Amino acid sequence: MRNRKLISNTVSSLLLQVTTIICGFILPRLVLHYYGSEVNGLVNSITSFLSIISFLDLGVGAVYQSSLYKPLAENDSDSLSKIYVSGQKFFAHLAEILVGYVIVLMLIYPFISHQSFNSFYTAALIFSISISFFVQYYFGMANGLLLTADQKGYLSNNLQIVSLVLSTIISFALIRFGASIILVKLIASFIFLVKPILLKIFVNKNYKIDYEIHYQEEPISQKWNGLAQHVTSVILESTDAVVLTAFSSMSNVSIYSVYNLVVTGVRQLFTATTSGIQALIGELYAKRDVKELNRVFSWVEWIVHTASTFVFGCTQVLIVPFVLIYTSGVTDADYNQPEFALLFVLAYTAYCYRLPYHIAIKAGAHYKQTQSCYLIASVINIVTSIVGVKLMGIDGIAIGTLVAMIYQTVWMAWYNSKNIIYWPFSHVLRQICVDLIVFVIGYLLTHMLVLSEYSYYAWVVLSIKTALIWLGVSCTINLIFYHDMMLRLWRSIKKKIIPGR
Repeated sequence: MRNRKLISNTVSSLLLQVTTIICGFILPRLVLHYYGSEVNGLVNSITSFLSIISFLDLGVGAVYQSSLYKPLAENDSDSLSKIYVSGQKFFAHLAEILVGYVIVLMLIYPFISHQSFNSFYTAALIFSISISFFVQYYFGMANGLLLTADQKGYLSNNLQIVSLVLSTIISFALIRFGASIILVKLIASFIFLVKPILLKIFVNKNYKIDYEIHYQEEPISQKWNGLAQHVTSVILESTDAVVLTAFSSMSNVSIYSVYNLVVTGVRQLFTATTSGIQALIGELYAKRDVKELNRVFSWVEWIVHTASTFVFGCTQVLIVPFVLIYTSGVTDADYNQPEFALLFVLAYTAYCYRLPYHIAIKAGAHYKQTQSCYLIASVINIVTSIVGVKLMGIDGIAIGTLVAMIYQTVWMAWYNSKNIIYWPFSHVLRQICVDLIVFVIGYLLTHMLVLSEYSYYAWVVLSIKTALIWLGVSCTINLIFYHDMMLRLWRSIKKKIIPGR
């Protein structure tokens, strides 16, 4: 049962991310073509400003999910009800704050941004985009996290896939028929109402939750101790575009958003493959199954590091050619940014390296103990990004993220080895050294590869060449240093291809 749930969650999460990536590439291209880089930059800037409202989640969402593992494992309906009701009250208050924040943003955004649109146009666009954020917090957050904690996140994922596809199809049609970007975003936001309504119906039918339950003590322990982790997440997701809005131009926001589209898509594939892992590790940690926990974690760590090096290694070769093809015909901004691309890819490679340690910290609910690391990383990111943008333009944003992620990855790996998984930090150092060897050799062998022509066909051919070289390098180096893991991977693949073997 456990393996079946893990497979269902992983597959549905991957499908969701693939759908998100595909839909995410379709609409920005249409926006660039029909409305221009200024509007594309404005849409992404507003979305980033609205994403900051998730800062007021204060990390409670992650702690809420972690708190659910034990009552779900023990089938404790009373504790489950108390945690659910407490979480729902918090998210409802957050939605109310969001309304006030949107009103303030509609009034002040035109004065703090470098954009040429009139105030009414900008305010209407902010309102249209904000509806989907309100729906997320007021209707769906508590139920979605409950299902994820119960290893049923595939239900939420499947509904999100349907919503995304419908939203993309309708938005595509509206743009092609000449609708304003405000109407496009407004209708797209309303489509996402369907998911939280269906989630609410499912939770009501399948969980014994007493919505009128009373409690004397706060049922979500460490309720505010997820703050530092959450601040870092918000800063990583949102502040780059905010900094560019305040200190640069909408054209640079648009350039950033296109590269971010590619890199975030790759990053989301990794978070998708590990989404089901957190619930599994949380269950093992709650049951104190140390042997199985270490076995699962060692495998996850090696897989994530090895896959990250391979995928992002290919990405740093292919991202600029792809962006130039994707933005062909768009001449109001310079999308050829190789230095920014390399720094940006390295930053998110480091981000993905930290995923196993971040997952273990969340699964073990070590929020309070690790908050200093997250807060320091946030300060590094903000300060370095602002200084970097002033000195180097858009490249400075990538440097800020890279420095913060390197610091956080090393610190979290050290903490995890000493306090959760309990194995020598030298294991982590060995893994990082192998990653670096693979990355350097792969880069030297592929960084001179170029497109034969600027077309998607030529790009696919280049992708195949690049992937084969990086795959060869990765397999060779890992056979030398991680022979046992490679054999385990091969047996797993062979078992999938030839059932019964």
